[in-house]
Amino acid sequence: MTLYATLEEAIDAARETFLADNPGLEEGDANIQQFNMQKYVLQDGDIMWQAEFFADEDDEGECLQMLSGEAAQSVFDGDFDEIELRQEWLEENTLHEWDEGEYQLEPSLDTEEGQTAADEWDER
Repeated sequence: MTLYATLEEAIDAARETFLADNPGLEEGDANIQQFNMQKYVLQDGDIMWQAEFFADEDDEGECLQMLSGEAAQSVFDGDFDEIELRQEWLEENTLHEWDEGEYQLEPSLDTEEGQTAADEWDER
């Protein structure tokens, strides 16, 4: 799992991964049916993102499904508003790091790092 500091970087990486996983497919010929994304809050309070594209709506990945059909294709084609995607994200789906590489839906409040992350999270 690779995380990115911005949603745009995560989307670019997901596009590259999709094309690498489908050799011989040109970017303009890709038929995207599903776009997934996931937001993470690390122990130090940093926000990170992960994104995925799939050619089939029934495919499952590591992230939550956000868009399908034409909307997913638009994101793949770069025709999207990052602010709008961020606004559509449900905060209760954000994963919080509680141990290195381990995530849960609620921030861990029993450590100084967890409390700091939770405080920074509340400020946003």
